[in-house]
Amino acid sequence: MDDSELVVSDTSPLLNLALIDRPDFVRDQFSTVVVPEHVWSELMNGEDGVERLRSARDDGTIEIVSLEETPLFVEFRRNLDVGEAAALAYALEEDADLVLIDERDARQIARRHGLSMTGVVGILIRGSNEETVTLRTELDRLREAGFWISDELYETALEQSNSK
Repeated sequence: MDDSELVVSDTSPLLNLALIDRPDFVRDQFSTVVVPEHVWSELMNGEDGVERLRSARDDGTIEIVSLEETPLFVEFRRNLDVGEAAALAYALEEDADLVLIDERDARQIARRHGLSMTGVVGILIRGSNEETVTLRTELDRLREAGFWISDELYETALEQSNSK
C-alpha cells in the first residue's frame, strides 16, 4: 500500500496477528496503521500479544490517534463495541483508504458507508501471496489462538491464495 494511504484498524486484526506472532504482516503490507485510543486501550487490556503490539507501536507500524466522541461515534456505539465504533467513525471522518475489521456487524456498517475493508484472514492471504508463508499453517495457528474461522472461509481463503 502507498505510504500516503490511510489504514485504520479495529482491535481484532492486530490482536490476532500478534497472538500468532505475525505483526510483521501489518508492517510489510502497510507503512502505518492508525488506531484510535479506544482501540489501543482494548489491545492493552489483555496479556497475550501485548509486547508485540507495543513493539509495533514503538517502531511506527501502529500510530495511536485521539478521537472525539462525535455524533457518528455515538451512533455506532449503539450497535458496536467501543473499538469498532471508534475505528469506523475515525475511518469515515478521515476518509480512510482501508479499514482492518473482522466482526460481522461492524463489517456491515463499513459496507453501508462505502468503506474498503479487510480482516485478519485477508491480511494473511495478502501476506501469503507476497511472501513464502504457508497460509494453511497461519490459518490453523489463528484457530488455535481462538479466532473462529468457518470451514467455508478457511477453504475460500486457501483458494484465493497463491501459497496454500
